[in-house]
Amino acid sequence: MKTRLNNIAFSLDFVSSDDPMELDQGIRNTIRGIGHLILAAGLALAKMKAEKHFLGLGYKNLTSYVESLAQESKYDRGTIFTWLKIGETWLKHREDLEKMGYDPAFGTTKLAHLDKALSKRPKTEVYDNLLIMSYLEFRAYAGQDAKKKKKKLPFWEIRGNILYINGKRAAIVNRNIGARNVEMIIAALEAAAMALERQGYILAVHLDSYEELMRFKAIARRERDRMRGQSRLYCAVSH
Repeated sequence: MKTRLNNIAFSLDFVSSDDPMELDQGIRNTIRGIGHLILAAGLALAKMKAEKHFLGLGYKNLTSYVESLAQESKYDRGTIFTWLKIGETWLKHREDLEKMGYDPAFGTTKLAHLDKALSKRPKTEVYDNLLIMSYLEFRAYAGQDAKKKKKKLPFWEIRGNILYINGKRAAIVNRNIGARNVEMIIAALEAAAMALERQGYILAVHLDSYEELMRFKAIARRERDRMRGQSRLYCAVSH
């Protein structure tokens, strides 16, 4: 059994496989397919709305047509309207989205919040976050009012997995390297940003065990306190 959309095909035969690799690949391909199918539904709904094809089907307006879809499919009406928003957003921003290499297979539902984010924030920042943020992160980001932020930008700030220096992107941590690695690299970036802000220094130290880490932190704190009033030393510790 196969579904195909613009040369993207995925088989559902993997569900009965005992091969872990085949199961994994099947799951990944299916997730990609879901993203494309949501976009396809959204594009079709956008066409139905723009060209009023629902009239030819006997519906007085788009809402009554969507209600019929909701009743038949058991999806909430709001979900179907979200798909419509996704389709309209893709059509509106398709050139920019394709130029930036946005893959609708991943995070398609984030598109429903793109216009809201663009109405509040710089385009480059919004598209960067569209690529790297999860759906929940991007939805929250789009809902934030940029005008409510402090008038003076902080010297450094970490939002999600992005480090900003003076309001400009300085570093982006790839989430695909694993949660623990991301956490450690962000901690190192935070220490480096603090050192830059206070004209101090950063020292990266590798330790072999958690016990060594705890002992080192205690010694480092005592030594740091002793050195206060002199140069500042910031440590990013990995183990």
